[in-house]
Amino acid sequence: MIPDTTLIGIDVSRDWLDGFCLHDQKRFRHSNTPEGHRAVIAMIRQIPGQVRVGFEATGGHEWVLWTALAAAGIDAVQLPPAQIKAFALSRGTRAKTDRIDAELIARFVAFRPEAGRELPNENLRVLRTLTTRRGQLVDMRKRLRTQIGARRKQGVSADVKGMDDDLQDVLDAQISAIERRIENVIVQTEPLAAKANLLRSIPGIGPVSAAMLIAELPELGRMTSGEVAAMTGLAPISHDSGAMRGRRTIAGGRRSLRHVLFQAALAAAYHNPVLKPVAKRLKERGKPLKLVVIAIARRLVTIANAIIKTAIPWQIQPGE
Repeated sequence: MIPDTTLIGIDVSRDWLDGFCLHDQKRFRHSNTPEGHRAVIAMIRQIPGQVRVGFEATGGHEWVLWTALAAAGIDAVQLPPAQIKAFALSRGTRAKTDRIDAELIARFVAFRPEAGRELPNENLRVLRTLTTRRGQLVDMRKRLRTQIGARRKQGVSADVKGMDDDLQDVLDAQISAIERRIENVIVQTEPLAAKANLLRSIPGIGPVSAAMLIAELPELGRMTSGEVAAMTGLAPISHDSGAMRGRRTIAGGRRSLRHVLFQAALAAAYHNPVLKPVAKRLKERGKPLKLVVIAIARRLVTIANAIIKTAIPWQIQPGE
């Protein structure tokens, strides 16, 4: 428990805010609208002492409430859904309703007071919105290209081919436009520009991966190497029991960031003078490509964390 702090869990859906106050076991429900947000804030202000509010990441439905709570000076944190789910399983809770979820969130905040992340500043929120949208468009383009390839193997008319090309051109143009907006946000904000320059000094990290690291991992530079690997889902998870040594796997972390780091790792494996020999040794030992990419991505994000922490750009050492 957090001493002298009232803990509130809120399950946020598209239409409703279902809440549970751990101190007095009271529940509440308000609409997920500006009026509902004002009602929640008014209720919290009537509670004496410190208050901490927790809610799950729900694909963006929580952002307006989060912003309103932060503007009102209320301590509010966003929590990873996977951790809430694991906490529910540890308690033997199988039923799932909005009311049950709100109570689970409040109890999780009591159990793990250090968990969750606070609302990023406005520039970071804009950058994260843009990087998220870019990722969605890139996924759409990838699916479209797969569909186009399948259709053309079967044979398509010139009209259909033209429509496919036009749609691909639209997606290409939108992705390019968003990348220009991302660059403008970074350039116009001195702390973001400084961080981007440090990250881009690392061979293998380009504008897209630098922007994703800044937007999705604002904790970069304030973590240990193990923490940054875990946060990106690149830390190997053991599956051992007694004499049995299970296969190591990766899981969890921030998925969209991990995908971009995989692309950066492919570039680093060929162009980074420190990581290229590592990739070569792993390949010579017969390691599969996926394992090599994961290993390089883990080292790459560890280097990025160290460079942001020291504020010293990448430097080629003698003999590298």
